This record gives sequence, C-alpha cells and structure tokens, in this order.
Amino acid sequence: QAQLVESGGGSVQTGGSLRLSCSASGYKSNRMCMAWFRQVPGNAREGIALSGSSGSTSYDESVQGRFTISRDVAKTTLYLEMKSLKAEDTAMYYCAADTRFDGVCVYRWGTEGTFAYWGPGTQVTVSS
Repeated sequence: QAQLVESGGGSVQTGGSLRLSCSASGYKSNRMCMAWFRQVPGNAREGIALSGSSGSTSYDESVQGRFTISRDVAKTTLYLEMKSLKAEDTAMYYCAADTRFDGVCVYRWGTEGTFAYWGPGTQVTVSS
C-alpha cells in the first residue's frame, strides 16, 4: 500500500531552522512528483515546494530563498530544509506525491492541486 509519512516538525523560535522529512513506501516507481504543502486552520492547503523526479525544483514566493526541497538518491525520501523561519510559517505541513506524469510536476500555485497521495502531516510552530 502506497503511503507517505512526514517527520521533523516541532516548535522553533523566529529565525530558527527545521528539517522535515517524508518517507515514501509502497510505490511501484520513484518517477513521481513530490511536494510540500502547508495549511493554516481556516485556510486551504497550498503548495510551497515541488520536486520532480528529474531533479527539478520550484518554490512558492513565500518561501523562495529560505526553504530548500530535496530528495535522497533513491528518490524515496523527500526533505524540506527550512531556514529563517517566521511566525507566518506556522502551519501543518504535508507531503504529497503525484504519479500521473512520469515524475513531472503539474501544479497550479496557490491551489490545493490534484495530488492523489498525502501524508498525515506534521505541525510546525514558529514563535518569538
């Protein structure tokens, strides 16, 4: 059974750093788009970073230059390195995967997207 499991969330002070991980298992192929989304209570879930299986990456402008998305060599573990964290980064962070386009990420920024696979989420809280 295909699944995603996030880890690494927690509480950190403004300006601090955290590293999130997402372990993917049960997939027939690692040629999939993987992404990080986040959601604040009362708001829709939105994508912040994408990773194509070819190595391509892209970011929402709200995290550009502060967050880095990456994968391990086997491409089954996704990471999100978060630096210079701000209070507005506080959210539930989700890992997502899309296997439909042979590893190419197809996503409209600012939307919930159409990713079929989701992890349960990990909470990140940034406080002063």
